[in-house]
Amino acid sequence: MFISTLTGGTSTQALEATLRFNHHRLKTLAENIANFGTPGYRAKQLDAGAFRKALRTAMDERRGGAALAVNSGREVRTDAAGRMRIRPSQAPVENILFHDGTNASLESQMSQLAQTGLTQRLATDLLKDEFDGLRKAIRGQA
Repeated sequence: MFISTLTGGTSTQALEATLRFNHHRLKTLAENIANFGTPGYRAKQLDAGAFRKALRTAMDERRGGAALAVNSGREVRTDAAGRMRIRPSQAPVENILFHDGTNASLESQMSQLAQTGLTQRLATDLLKDEFDGLRKAIRGQA
């Protein structure tokens, strides 16, 4: 109980939500890349911009010890138990639909993959720093 109060802060919950979202976004991008060239395959997406806006709103609206409720359209929802539910949507066609009926640009998918990987790394490092600070406080180190 005591540890959960120390680690239940808004920043920790925001970093956990970011890691969870990025995990699912990386899986979605990997699926898109794996299916590149599959006739008729339509790429899926998780909108990172909408997630960031929803996360900021959730952080501003959080009250006391309540769980962080991130809701971003149909893609990201927080259920009654406080668990984040993520469901990718179909990516809109970006100016072109290829002759085989696909809508995924490999360059775009790889760019999003790199961006999401960097965001994941940053969130991981920040969360690690928070836990290192807690560990030092518990041990009485400066």
